[in-house]
Amino acid sequence: MIRFRWVIIALLWCAPMSVAVSGETSHGGPHQQLPEGKLLGDWRHLKSDVSPSENFDLLDWSLTLPTDLNKDGKADMIYEQPLSEGFTLNPLFYTAADGGMVFACPNEGARTSKNTRYPRTELREMLRRGNTRIKTQGISKNNWVFSSAHGSVRRDAAAVDGSLEATLAVNRVSVSGDPKKVGRVIIGQIHATDDEPIRLYYRKLPHNDLGAVYFAHELNGGEDLWVEILGSRSSDWRDPDDGIRLNEKFSYKITVQDEVLYVTLIREGKQNIHKSQDMRQSGYGSNSQYMYFKAGVYNQNNSGDARDYVQATFYHLNNMHAGYGF
Repeated sequence: MIRFRWVIIALLWCAPMSVAVSGETSHGGPHQQLPEGKLLGDWRHLKSDVSPSENFDLLDWSLTLPTDLNKDGKADMIYEQPLSEGFTLNPLFYTAADGGMVFACPNEGARTSKNTRYPRTELREMLRRGNTRIKTQGISKNNWVFSSAHGSVRRDAAAVDGSLEATLAVNRVSVSGDPKKVGRVIIGQIHATDDEPIRLYYRKLPHNDLGAVYFAHELNGGEDLWVEILGSRSSDWRDPDDGIRLNEKFSYKITVQDEVLYVTLIREGKQNIHKSQDMRQSGYGSNSQYMYFKAGVYNQNNSGDARDYVQATFYHLNNMHAGYGF
């Protein structure tokens, strides 16, 4: 897959631009130029008889699995090189018959740490692209920072601000267990040093035909702010008006620009839905905060039948940044 990276050197030296956004709004900002009702990417080139890395550039990513094959008490991770050289693990991570990249995760599985409650089959952005001399955590050439960080921090990071765009279909959600957890899956994230500026959810309840989309903006060291994009995150909500069915393709784009979070949901032939969140008071612009994107399925149900699972197929995935080295 061709990757697009844009370089704005001025971001590394200039003071951050002020923005007229307060709290959560419907302002599309840099997403306003996206065509209405047109899914992102071109999946006509995808092949069904190859590994995911032959359809997608995965050298920018590592993969976390809900397995613990080496018995170290933590979820297994596949780093950039083996992931980009043909790694497949059916039924958790493989290429679908239509060429899409499949992620599946059971309700019960290995977790990344003792503080993590849920298992995942999820990509973690790795801007070092296989250069193991660069450390994975911290302000390094593996991670990015907000444009409001100090100039020296911006120079030490791999990039400044950025976007993640994806086209996918959620094929299955959990159907058993705690009613407050059933049907939930995170399909995209920005993870910071400790907390998450965004966790993007899809949720379909067992009694509904259609699913909702919403996101959480976690204040650094604080509580979550919830923003509903399509339908409700409630555990007893009826079918959301104009919701998204299982196996229905849709796109999302997440952008951080000048401490504002922009999120756009795109469905074929329908009007795009824009949301934005002012993050200037959220605590992520400090010099200690570093970021990375995540995409895949992060199962948000750790109850019910152990054989229950979530699954999504990605047809387009692209991460874009401003900064040095790109």
